[in-house]
Amino acid sequence: MSIASLNEGTAAVRQQRRFWRVVSSSILIVLLPGLLIFIALLSLTIGRYPLTLGEIGQFFGATAHLTSIPSAKYDLLHNVIIEIRMPRIIAAGFIGAALSVSGAAFQATFRNPLVSPGLMGVLGGAGFGAALGILWSGQPIVIESLAFAGGLIAVMLGIGIAHVFGTASLITLVLGGLISGAFFTSALSLLKYLADPYEQLPAIVYWLMGSLGNADLAQAMWLTLPILTGIVVLIWLGRALDALAMGEDEARSLGVPVETVRYGVIAMATLISALSVSTVGMIGWVGLVVPHFSRLVVGPCNTRLLPASALFGAIFLIGADIISRSLIRTEIPIGIITELLGIPAFILVLHRVRKGWA
Repeated sequence: MSIASLNEGTAAVRQQRRFWRVVSSSILIVLLPGLLIFIALLSLTIGRYPLTLGEIGQFFGATAHLTSIPSAKYDLLHNVIIEIRMPRIIAAGFIGAALSVSGAAFQATFRNPLVSPGLMGVLGGAGFGAALGILWSGQPIVIESLAFAGGLIAVMLGIGIAHVFGTASLITLVLGGLISGAFFTSALSLLKYLADPYEQLPAIVYWLMGSLGNADLAQAMWLTLPILTGIVVLIWLGRALDALAMGEDEARSLGVPVETVRYGVIAMATLISALSVSTVGMIGWVGLVVPHFSRLVVGPCNTRLLPASALFGAIFLIGADIISRSLIRTEIPIGIITELLGIPAFILVLHRVRKGWA
């Protein structure tokens, strides 16, 4: 058999594998919303007051005036489902999706698999802003507002540092983000040193560990529109990110405005990740691990990877929230759970990548 025939056969096998991978990943993306609904319903049933799916169905039926249940039981179910568990599920789902999509978008933009939402200093800036809010006021609205502003300022500082060196390349943007993040992390350490060790310092430390315990329905619903908008925009930019993956010159030859797409992705990913962190505190590893796992499952094409990352991120964080509030009698900060789950998951992903899964 000639070398040409072998090459043709190898190319045909690769094309067939690529075809079936696209088909299987498309089917999986269709099935993922069902898995998300399942884990959300499971989360509704688990807690200090366990519920059955039948009781949940009775409650929603009574709310829609389709069935009737005793008023005392209705009030109890309303408190457990609507006021306590549903806000956590909505917040966990949208925040997990936001952090995962942001991580996948950053990795595609910088063409670096180790990039996460903290690359541009978002986490350091948000932590500094939250600590400043705790020292200054202690009011939740002040803490969240300053955390959000701190995340945005950190990114703008990183981009500004990159422009100091002339045209901002991928390398200078990464270095600018690292410098900005290091600066705000140092400033956060200074605020922790100056904080009252009996009240303010524990509040800062607890915020940095991340928690969904303070989520309410109004806050959860307020999160949905901006985060959903940001996710949709990033998914819409998936084709442009695929073009950028081939190189800047190739992307320009295809008519892609490279700088506009790059800064648009950075801006949108920063906005939704800063909003997520400002609401529930530091939640690490989601933006790094989930995109890698999604890439193993659906491949590197961003038009499939970004929506898959959003769905996997929501599922992952809702699952982490279930563990955080049911593992022991007291609630464990969800940031601790994501780190404990993220480290072995990342090791497993690296092992699979090394074996040639992706």
